[in-house]
Amino acid sequence: MFDLAAARELGITVAAAPGLGRTDRLDDTASQPNIKKGSAHPTTQHTWALIMALARNIAADDAALKSGSGWQNGLAMSLTGRTLGIVGLGRLGAAVARIGYLAWGMNVVCWSENLTQEKADRTASEAGLPSGVFRVVSKEELFRSADVISLHYVLSNRSRHLVGVKELEQMKNSAILVNTSRGQLVDQAALLDTLERGAIRGAALDVFDIEPLPLYSPWRRANYWGEGGRSRLITTPHMGYADEGLMNAWYAETAENVDRWLDGKEVLHRIA
Repeated sequence: MFDLAAARELGITVAAAPGLGRTDRLDDTASQPNIKKGSAHPTTQHTWALIMALARNIAADDAALKSGSGWQNGLAMSLTGRTLGIVGLGRLGAAVARIGYLAWGMNVVCWSENLTQEKADRTASEAGLPSGVFRVVSKEELFRSADVISLHYVLSNRSRHLVGVKELEQMKNSAILVNTSRGQLVDQAALLDTLERGAIRGAALDVFDIEPLPLYSPWRRANYWGEGGRSRLITTPHMGYADEGLMNAWYAETAENVDRWLDGKEVLHRIA
């Protein structure tokens, strides 16, 4: 979020960040302009990298081979025909859902607070898919039925801890949870407990409630997850957007906006 008052005081005129233009409040009712967003591809690619890594046991198998301790220690999870749950069918959610449907014939169920089947069908059509491919269900049905749950929801006061004890308990024991959106969408303590108990197959996290992740965070524990009955865990340091092409475009646009401002021209994607 952007503290516009502080920005004015400091003379900051450009923010090289995609997303919703926001003030210093996370207000669900506030009408906020959009800042131009970069390509959806980096986060979409990263989401699928995490899904595949967790489903195919990539990190665990790599570590086992390099330690000399094993060979084919477990079975991978096939994605063909499985159910993909999308929490937040926006641009990123739709892109992730489209790949799951086209690549592995996954059944896509989706939910967000104001999502209707009509909106989902329109999103599918915009993605070049037939109506009904993105099936809108209740939040509870999504968490109970999905084999893979991917979060793509906007963080606000109302969506904070959108995934808590109740939702995690509804998940299948064989299901995986992937979060490339915002760490605070998930109750971190509840997820930690769920994984400690081995209640789901695993989780893949690119975002956390505190970033950078503290040195002694339980999420940093090595040689721990996936052992002793605990769920598997894959973590990355908020890399979903950190793509060479996207970052270069951001900085180029930021420089252009500085030039525009100095020349007295209208800046691009102004939010205030």
